[in-house]
Amino acid sequence: MEWTYQDSMSIKEFLISNKEPFEEKLLNEAVNVRGKIEEIRLIGNINLLKNAHLLVLYVVEEKEQELLAFAKREGIAWANFNLTLAFKLEWVQAIRRTLWVALYNYDLQTNESADRDRFYTLENKINALIDQFLNGFFINYSKYKDELIEAQRELVQNLSVPIIPVTPYVSILPLIGTIDSSRTQTIEEKVLIEIGRHRIHTLILDFSGIAEMEGEIAKRFLKLLDGISLMGCRPVITGLRPEIVQNMVDLDLLFEHKAIIKGTLQQALDEYLAYGGTV
Repeated sequence: MEWTYQDSMSIKEFLISNKEPFEEKLLNEAVNVRGKIEEIRLIGNINLLKNAHLLVLYVVEEKEQELLAFAKREGIAWANFNLTLAFKLEWVQAIRRTLWVALYNYDLQTNESADRDRFYTLENKINALIDQFLNGFFINYSKYKDELIEAQRELVQNLSVPIIPVTPYVSILPLIGTIDSSRTQTIEEKVLIEIGRHRIHTLILDFSGIAEMEGEIAKRFLKLLDGISLMGCRPVITGLRPEIVQNMVDLDLLFEHKAIIKGTLQQALDEYLAYGGTV
């Protein structure tokens, strides 16, 4: 498809007028991406061809602020929908090459004389702006990915320490699975914060979902029980398994002086709910 030109056309007008040959050349350059255009549109509502035209217009008009804002939006969108970075890199580099083909054809149509200084000045501006776009895209992609990972980590931590209010005064912390050092720290932090935030009078820690507990973890729980008491909250422990009890006896680590012990969660609920958590 031929590039067309009318007298006194600016570069911007030339690019807008030659949308079809630009896209044809771009798709020939981006071999791996062209088959993914519709898939990317469906996944992330991202129109690659439309965005390619937008990018080149920002570049040729030297609209740096708009370019950086566009890079931010694109970076967040690609991170949010977990789109492949290799496709984006190939696509932008194909846009760069296609833009230079367009500029070459523009010069042919305008009969611009070869001017070394003009060429290198233009080359420096255009490539610098495209590099700025790529840099802004990757920075915002990485930043948003990090924020997603952190949000997911916090969600997992909160789900691993589910403090459940059953009355205005009584809450339950059911502990399930492996209690390692990292999770113990999360439990320590969240328990004390939630006691202060919700004015919990009685916190029932149910250990029935814990099959084993190492000595160092048990020592940290003893300290946590002290912290709970210092917050003005009564700690109640339920569901200790025989294996855990035996291990704690062997290590001379006992909870009985730090908390009220009940055999099962149901026993604790029957007692504390009957009295509104004030016994």
